[in-house]
Amino acid sequence: MTGREDVMRTNGDDVVMPQHIVWDWNGTLLSDNDAVVAAVNQVCASFGREAVTLDDWRAVFTRPIVRSYERLFGRSLSEDEWARVDSLYHVHYRERLPTCRLADGVPDLLHDWRNGGGSQSLLSMWFHDELVPLVGRLGLAELFARIDGLRADIGGGSKAEHLAEHLTALRLDPADVVLIGDVADDAHAAEHVGARCVLVSSGMGTREALVATGAPVATSIPDALDLIVRDRVA
Repeated sequence: MTGREDVMRTNGDDVVMPQHIVWDWNGTLLSDNDAVVAAVNQVCASFGREAVTLDDWRAVFTRPIVRSYERLFGRSLSEDEWARVDSLYHVHYRERLPTCRLADGVPDLLHDWRNGGGSQSLLSMWFHDELVPLVGRLGLAELFARIDGLRADIGGGSKAEHLAEHLTALRLDPADVVLIGDVADDAHAAEHVGARCVLVSSGMGTREALVATGAPVATSIPDALDLIVRDRVA
């Protein structure tokens, strides 16, 4: 990516190009699929369910995430069971987190976006108190105008309200914003606030589920940014 344009052209019409990117973290900027599946399989083992593959988990993945496990186990989960699942998952995910790497193109393309005059922030459903130091250790913190993670004890819900709060804190007009994420909930969150969205198929969402949202779907971070700067995100 060599620079940005002031106006996007889509179907012959001039469309104001997004000025701000809200990045998702898990599955988008952070390539953590192996850690996710390993942690899910620890949960499966604890509940007497056979191990799953990445494709198996993608096929049932949704938000709220408790519904993903209910699909996987073929039954409803009580509040106590969900709390146990959530705790087990995060214990084992944390063990594998040091093995995760940044997605291809990160951080160079984020520097390019900023150097071209764009702004960006990070909104994750990973726990805030763990997200902020991790982003700092990876040398990315200075790239973001704001970093927000989950400020609750149990996760797995929708991003919609969190995105609304994030944009309010930044005093941004959603019309100037594009969210880049990896699951259908990211597209729903963007639609909820009136922002645009580009989805990457490298994370937890199946391509079919991503395409069904109506948002543009990219194969990678470089491809997602190309969709923005080449005037194809309306």
